This record gives sequence, C-alpha cells and structure tokens, in this order.
Amino acid sequence: MAISVRTLLVAALWVAANAAQAQTLTLDAALQTAFANNPDLAAALWEIDIAQGGRQQAGLIPNPVVSWDAEDTRRNSRTTSIKLSQTLELGGKRGARIDVAARAQDAAALTLEQRRNVLRAEVIESYYGALRAQERLDLAQRSMALAERGLVVANGRVSAGKSSPVEATRAQVQVSEIRLELNRARIGLSDAYRRLAARTGSAAIDFEAVATQNTSAPALPGAAQLLARLEQTAELRLAELSIVQNEASVSLEKAQRIPDLDVSIGSQYDASVRERVNLVGVSMPIPLFNRNQGNILAASRRTDQARDLRNAAELRLRTETRQALDLWQAAITEVRAFNQQILPAAQSAVDSATRGFEMGKFNFLDVLDAQRTLIAARTQYLTATAQATDAWVRIERIYGDLARF
Repeated sequence: MAISVRTLLVAALWVAANAAQAQTLTLDAALQTAFANNPDLAAALWEIDIAQGGRQQAGLIPNPVVSWDAEDTRRNSRTTSIKLSQTLELGGKRGARIDVAARAQDAAALTLEQRRNVLRAEVIESYYGALRAQERLDLAQRSMALAERGLVVANGRVSAGKSSPVEATRAQVQVSEIRLELNRARIGLSDAYRRLAARTGSAAIDFEAVATQNTSAPALPGAAQLLARLEQTAELRLAELSIVQNEASVSLEKAQRIPDLDVSIGSQYDASVRERVNLVGVSMPIPLFNRNQGNILAASRRTDQARDLRNAAELRLRTETRQALDLWQAAITEVRAFNQQILPAAQSAVDSATRGFEMGKFNFLDVLDAQRTLIAARTQYLTATAQATDAWVRIERIYGDLARF
C-alpha cells in the first residue's frame, strides 16, 4: 500500500508540473498554435485550391453544341436538320490561358508565404508586447513597494516629531499615483494577453503567463547580409511574378486576335421528297474591326505598370530594411545603457535617499525625486525594448524567419 501511495503522489506531482508548464506560453508554442489555428492564415490557404480550380478550368476545351432545326411546320413538307458543332480554338489560346492560370497558382503560393511571414511577425510583436506588459506590472509592483516603504518611513518620522506632516502627505500622494499606474499595468497586461490569444486564433486567453526571456530583440543580421537576400523575399518575388503574370496576359490577349474555327456536321431530312442529306459546315469570324487591340494595349500597359511597381517595392524594402536596422541599433544601445548604467544608478539613488531620509540627512523631496527618476527610467527602458522589438518585427515581415540566416 505504501508503494501505491508513493506512486500516486509522484504521478500527481508530475501532472501538476505539466499543468503549470502548460499555463505558461512560450514563443515557439504561440507560433505553432497561430500557424495551426489563425483564421486569416486558414483563409489564405484556400487560395491555393482556388488557383488550382482556375488552372483546371483554363485547360478545358469548349463544349460541343448540338442543334435541331425545322423548316415548315407541315408534316408532309417539313425539313428537319440536326447538327453537332465544335469550336476549335486557334492561335494557342488554351496554352496561353493555362500559362496565365499557372502564374496565378504561383502567386497564391507566394501570397501564402508572405502571409505566414506577416503572421509570424504579428505573433512575435504580440508575444513581446505581453512580455513587456508583464515586466511593466512587475516594475509597478516594485515601485509600489518603494513608495510604501517611503510612506512607512515618513509616517515614522512624523510620529517621532522629526519631520513635518507634509512629508507624510507627499508620501501618501506618491503611493496613490503609483497605485493608479499599477492598475493601468494590470489592465495593459490583460489587453496584451488578449491580443496574443487573438493572434494565435483563440477568442479566450488559455494561458496564465508568457515565458520570461530577453525582452529585447535578438541580434539582427547586418545590412549587407539582409539586402543580399532581398531578391528572395516573398514580397519582391511576388512583384517579379506580377510582371510574368501580366506578360502571360499579353500573350493571351494577342492569341485572342485570331478567330476560332467552328466546325459542324449533321443531317437534314426533307419530308416532301423523303430524302436525307449530310451537312458539313465551317464558320469563322472575319477580324475586320475587332482585333482585340484595346485589350492588348491595356495588358501591355499593365505589364509596364508591374515593372514600375516591382522597382518601387524594391526601393521601399531597401529603405525599410535600413531604417529598421538603424532603429534596432539605436534601441539596443539604449537598452544596454539602461541595464548597465541608468537603472542601477537610479536604484542606488533611491536606496541612498531613503536611508538618508531615515537618518534625517535628507528631506522626503529627495526621496520622492529619486523614486520618480527610477520610475521614469524604467518607463524609458520599456520604451527602448519596444522599439527594438518593433525593428525586429519589421525585418521579420520582410525576410521571414531570421533563424534561417
């Protein structure tokens, strides 16, 4: 019985540990869940099948046409005809349609890849936003502890007659202000969790926290390394493909200039002479006025437009890449300065001012000023980490998973 109880206890602890782990969301788990459940990505995935249907339809030949005619309604003098007609497409129209549809399939695949990159960037942005919201709440709680400590010290000195009651009032005001910030931080954390859950395709928050890791962005590749792979980005490949699509459309419109040939065979029966004859017919429109010249011109200009749009996309992506790298470098420099110098110095100033106030060397205004400086430094630190993450996300939107570099 002792072994059984011990076994049950171990199993219960294992289940509890797994449950606790499941309530903490990691970035990898968030990405996997988003790729599996995000409705926008699921909708984009259907474009592959839609394009496949277009490709299948483009390869079909026209249906034959059967017709029945009657001349004269009198039974003994009526002439009836039955014919089977088939349109023969000339000029390579079917092949041109297939080419256009095939390019649409490629575009659907690239659009899906681009949407996955965008979703990945959005999940990273929301995840690190939740992480910063957690840190903001933690910093607000630590600021509250500092303010409450200052209030206790101020009340003690006022009770001992060593300080004016104004000092206690100031301390109480500081506590009230930080309590408001603490409430805002709690609301911000709930909103951040809700946004992250929505990115992963869930309407409800199914986790209690996000896994703590470095709140700033990882090291990004250099500008030369990124720009060397600009041609491989989904957006620029999609812009290149748009040129190819429009060129295929020009070929299709040119093929439409050539009229199709209608071939028919049939049989005619003349009731007045009780005789049946075979019918063979060929017809073709004469391209005298309409040679599809307007559609050819429009398709040609769309191709020129696609080339200009491709060049504009490359220019924009190059600019965004350099801007994001500059923003990241500036933000990372700030984050390092806060971690190595500003935050430790501000914390030390608060501790020194509080001890000096306890010993009567400083007034509470010095403590209050040191606390506010520390709170402001923490806020600026979170802003710097947000800027670094924003730069990382902008690069991820363009180039996809940077782990492949």
